[in-house]
Amino acid sequence: MRYFIEVAYRGTNYSGFQAQKNANTIQNEIEKAFKIIQRKDIVLTGSSRTDAGVHAIQNFFHFDFEKKIDSKFLYSINSILPEDIVVKEIFNVKADAHCRFDAESREYKYYIYQKKNPFLKDKAYYYPYKPDLEKLNEAAAVIKKYTDFTSFSKKNTQVRSFICSIHKSEWKQEGDCLIYCVTANRFLRGMVRALVATILQVGLEKITLSEFRKIIEAKDCKQAKFGVPPEGLFLVAVHYPKNSFKK
Repeated sequence: MRYFIEVAYRGTNYSGFQAQKNANTIQNEIEKAFKIIQRKDIVLTGSSRTDAGVHAIQNFFHFDFEKKIDSKFLYSINSILPEDIVVKEIFNVKADAHCRFDAESREYKYYIYQKKNPFLKDKAYYYPYKPDLEKLNEAAAVIKKYTDFTSFSKKNTQVRSFICSIHKSEWKQEGDCLIYCVTANRFLRGMVRALVATILQVGLEKITLSEFRKIIEAKDCKQAKFGVPPEGLFLVAVHYPKNSFKK
């Protein structure tokens, strides 16, 4: 039987999602907890891989297991998992359901705070500058006109294509936080942080909108900026077609 699990986690103490030898990852922790409860090994497949230090409000994984998982599983696994990881739901799906390939889109938010605030530490990027919100949104709108994001992908990646469809790209101010909101069918390695770092250059008038377009069109990651930290980045949601989980 195939199962989907919905999880949330604070990524501060982890070397990303994907299992690694001699490293603490989200996948490692969940697989380890599962084995303690069910006394069987599983291998999780993730809907979206998150880098070291990146958080997730919603992420999904699937796995195959020959037995029915009872209603006590959620309580049991959450009692074992570290306090910064939670399994929110588990449900049985059709045998060919795939949490990565069936997803229609992923939604990320990047949080920035500009005044010192100890309660936002490790959950947002402290950036004591004042970029122009209008210019930020002008640049954010530009990226929706493009599909090739080679310039915003880290070099060490194994993807065959750099084509992404951006559905939403905007900046907004909420309380003490400046937030970049972006939704796409897929994201490249380091893409959201590269977009944030480069668009901030437009907001500070260090580059023009025309120069920003040239960075996109160059298809060269050396042209973009990548210098914003992981703690401001959240995977907010993974969207699937309606009724896609029904057996």
